[in-house]
Amino acid sequence: MRRRKSLGALAGVLGVLLALTGVTGAAGAQAASGKRVFNGMQITFAPDTPDEFCTLGAVGDDEYGRKIAISAGHCLSDPTHTYADREIPEDVAPVYDRADVGFGPIGHVRYFKDPEGSTVGHPTKDYMIIELVPAVTLSSQGPYLKETDELKVPGGQPSPNALNPPLDSERLLGAALNNDNELVVSGQLGVLYGRITDNDKGVYQSWAGHQAGDSGGPAIWHVPGSAYPSSANGFQAAGPWAGITKARVLGLPPFVYTSSANILADLRARDTAHPGVFGAGFHVTGNP
Repeated sequence: MRRRKSLGALAGVLGVLLALTGVTGAAGAQAASGKRVFNGMQITFAPDTPDEFCTLGAVGDDEYGRKIAISAGHCLSDPTHTYADREIPEDVAPVYDRADVGFGPIGHVRYFKDPEGSTVGHPTKDYMIIELVPAVTLSSQGPYLKETDELKVPGGQPSPNALNPPLDSERLLGAALNNDNELVVSGQLGVLYGRITDNDKGVYQSWAGHQAGDSGGPAIWHVPGSAYPSSANGFQAAGPWAGITKARVLGLPPFVYTSSANILADLRARDTAHPGVFGAGFHVTGNP
């Protein structure tokens, strides 16, 4: 779909077939060094289709020392189910900076949920893991948002994907009337914020808006007492990473987000079953 196509349950689905993207990253990755990769970066999966894009939600390292970026799983489709929902050590799915495809791949998809699985069978696991190439430099500062850590919610409801006992980073934000939890998000509309009005198994519903192409983009928790983005501070905000843009749905508000807790919990569960999973133990980078 094009980036301006109306959003349904799959916001910004690209319909890119992995089997047709058999590009290795060796040549392009060496084109330059030190390229900065950050939350809010728009990405595409083929240099000749820059209008089909998604967005990075968080960048950092996993417990195995690999550079990792996270986006939405539904950004790729795989009708043959050859690659979906499995580790992908092969460099068959390159990822490019939409604004600089000439650099070559900034990384390769190592795991994703296909659209059918993410919307029907796995609504809580709509995420993608990208292993970034060594040549890039990670940054916690996006165009509007600085991610200071992963969100931790001591005593909160565990993600449905969590092992027992869950970690604090695998617990969910409350959405009851007595909770004032808010998300701050960024995308093509700039930077927006809004209260979480519903928490359906770690899929947050919020008034913070987005549009096609913002899928996978960053959402941080508004730390109580911290400044909201405004003209006074250059529309900047800082806080712990709380999730990624998922979709628009029927209902009010229509904007939904996959919680970071769901992603981190699923990564740990998969790594416990099969050690070595790309992205396991993910930590947001501390680099400025």
